[in-house]
Amino acid sequence: MENSSRLKITMSKSRVEQKEQTRRAIIDAAISQLSEEQNFAGLSLREVARQAGIAPTSFYRHFKDMEELGLTLVDECGLALRQIMRKARKQFKEGGSVIVTSVKIFMEITETSPNIFRLLFHERSGTMRALRTAVDREIQYFIVELTDYVQSIGYDKVSAFAQAEAMVAIVFNAGAELLAAKPNQRKAIEKRAILQLRYIASGAHTVHLAKSKI
Repeated sequence: MENSSRLKITMSKSRVEQKEQTRRAIIDAAISQLSEEQNFAGLSLREVARQAGIAPTSFYRHFKDMEELGLTLVDECGLALRQIMRKARKQFKEGGSVIVTSVKIFMEITETSPNIFRLLFHERSGTMRALRTAVDREIQYFIVELTDYVQSIGYDKVSAFAQAEAMVAIVFNAGAELLAAKPNQRKAIEKRAILQLRYIASGAHTVHLAKSKI
């Protein structure tokens, strides 16, 4: 009786693991098909299923439709953004330059996971409203996290949010450029983003000092 129960538990775990592996294969198949020319809205369910090694009908055991798959991919973008923030904060504590560290980490992850960020940039102004909303939400989370950090170094909430919003816009613009850039153009994009962020930080510091004298 005990052996039978153990066997059932093992079989149940195996089915759960298999389902998760298939779900992951579908996600990876969709991500791998994104490119500079191919956005998510243009992906074919049949082709995603084929690359994942499943029948098209099996897709529906894991996702309601392509839109739900797209929302899952946006969640992957959110995880990547939070990874950037975690890595940056860790290096801030070790004495690294906030601006240089943030840009380098963002550029590094954009290079290692380009298609995740292609989804982010494409779908931010794409044709699927649910994806546009989800992408905007993830970007807002990123801005809020950066706002928290800027507040922690002495700025009020309004000033911190304004800085964070401007900085994220610059970094995301640089990331979008990076995806279409040639290898020999990457360094120039990185340097320009760092310079622009320093101008924002310098201006914010000047305004902060002026307000403190009023």
